[in-house]
Amino acid sequence: MKRLWLLVPASALALMLVAQISAAEPPTGLTTGTARVFVPNPVQSLGDESLTDQKDSDAAVPAAAYHTVTLTNLDGSGYLRGDWASVVSETGKPAYSPTGTFDYTRSQDEFEQVMAYFWITEAQKYIQTLGFGTRFPPVNEESQDVRINQLGYDNSFETDHPKDEIRYGKGGVDDAEDAEVILHEYGHAIHDGSGFVFGGEEAGAISEGFGDYWAVDFSDVVAKRMGVPELEPLPCVMDWDSTSYTSTVPHCLRRLDSNLHYPEDLDGEVHDDGRIWSHALWDIHESVGNPKADTIILAAQINFPGTTMTDLAIRTIATAQNLYGSGAATKVRAAFHARGIV
Repeated sequence: MKRLWLLVPASALALMLVAQISAAEPPTGLTTGTARVFVPNPVQSLGDESLTDQKDSDAAVPAAAYHTVTLTNLDGSGYLRGDWASVVSETGKPAYSPTGTFDYTRSQDEFEQVMAYFWITEAQKYIQTLGFGTRFPPVNEESQDVRINQLGYDNSFETDHPKDEIRYGKGGVDDAEDAEVILHEYGHAIHDGSGFVFGGEEAGAISEGFGDYWAVDFSDVVAKRMGVPELEPLPCVMDWDSTSYTSTVPHCLRRLDSNLHYPEDLDGEVHDDGRIWSHALWDIHESVGNPKADTIILAAQINFPGTTMTDLAIRTIATAQNLYGSGAATKVRAAFHARGIV
């Protein structure tokens, strides 16, 4: 492709920069706001497997799927930028409110921006309530950059090359409409921000499995806190996003309760193999309970050198023993033993 260079006189360039700056909306000074979001998505909260995207139609999703929430830790710019999440790029207009009210519906590009900001911010705040950054080393304690709907295909990913950011795609259900997609990718950022080494295939499978676990686990934390019933089976992952590409009911991209066993069910594909790890984590969640389960899981994977599932399982058992004693350690060991990992 040829690249054309446009030479602009310095005076004209200065005028262009002034115009660009003046076009920005004025700061509001507000560090909190309100918004409407899905908790975590319409299929889960309404228990309705018949919902479909219908090309971002507002009519496709009942009003009961929206929940009013408080946005916190905003930087006062009036945009969705803050201590723990920042929307740095998007399709359409960047969400801005002079009053701190970000009231959108799914047909508007700004709605996915709000979803990403809210869910990532709440996830980091929750992690800190568990003691990370005080009792334990911090875990991705930074403003996580996100790009919304700028992939022209139905995929999302977290990366640190060349920039540390998460990109949420569109197509079918736009990915950032489903909180479980948002949280799955933030799970990878948690690993990046905790010294987890992405080594061989098993490390990749662990990260995919943790991302699936975190998506279901933390969305359940928020739903319980808000009194929102999760009516579809919890172990089903990304049940709104997956309505666009699955025909079976319930609609699930993956599940946390697949009956797979280590090492004979490893097939070398990280998402498939991650189901072994996510099942073990879900069993820990169910037997130990939160907040202990999440504290154990997050603490154990700090600075994990990226070797094998067995190695991280042994670390996780030891972490449970150190933090909560033999009762918790026995339950954690049982969860990994059921999957053949130890």
